[in-house]
Amino acid sequence: MSRAQASDRTAGKVGDFRALHLGRAQGDPLVLPGPWDAASARTFAAAGFPALATPSAGVAASLGYEDGSTPADEMFAAVARIARSVDVPVSADVEGGYGLAPQELVERLLEAGAVGCNLEDSAPGGVLKDPHGHAEYLAEVCSAAAGRLFVNARVDTFVHGDGDPERALERSALYVAAGADCIYPIAAPPAVLPLLRAGIQGPLNALAVLDGDGPSPGALAGLGATRITFGPGLQRRTLAALRETAAGLLA
Repeated sequence: MSRAQASDRTAGKVGDFRALHLGRAQGDPLVLPGPWDAASARTFAAAGFPALATPSAGVAASLGYEDGSTPADEMFAAVARIARSVDVPVSADVEGGYGLAPQELVERLLEAGAVGCNLEDSAPGGVLKDPHGHAEYLAEVCSAAAGRLFVNARVDTFVHGDGDPERALERSALYVAAGADCIYPIAAPPAVLPLLRAGIQGPLNALAVLDGDGPSPGALAGLGATRITFGPGLQRRTLAALRETAAGLLA
């Protein structure tokens, strides 16, 4: 399939995906499970989820890589397999963009059938990027996408920075001004979500933790989350169940 054909195929899904984020009532977030392969994507779609969002760590694990070390070609190929296996929109976590120029990144995403992407503001090794430089990169991605992708700007202040909510808000404002459609302050403590919600324009993505230590998706919704994702949590829970089954087979 040519890039032009792939772009046409996903055009309608982008509009649907964007609409899922807008005008949501308080307490009614968009819940996006994270498929790591075609089989998990089909399972989530069959369960009734209206859209999906791949986790880079989950895809990396399924391909035999550590998080952050998946070659770009393999990541885009995995996203393409997931996207073509389901009829619902699929957004892709493409980490920091793999060093691709904005136009090339956009073309690769559209060719893979993605309707959106996560872009993080930290470099490999966990060093926060200069927020102004990253905002310029986001602006170029958004310009190249021209409305054909829903850009979720990840803010890594709480995982690689000092955890200061004000720093997170400053970065978020720059990214919104650059054209980002959604802000994702990953691993933000639940107690600061209301402050972030009040200070961030547009949809707010929160990470739900499934190990019992974090608030439920419903609780995150009550704290102001517009969109909820799980990172690699669903894959890790699946693998835990598989380990238990495997151990039983050996018993």
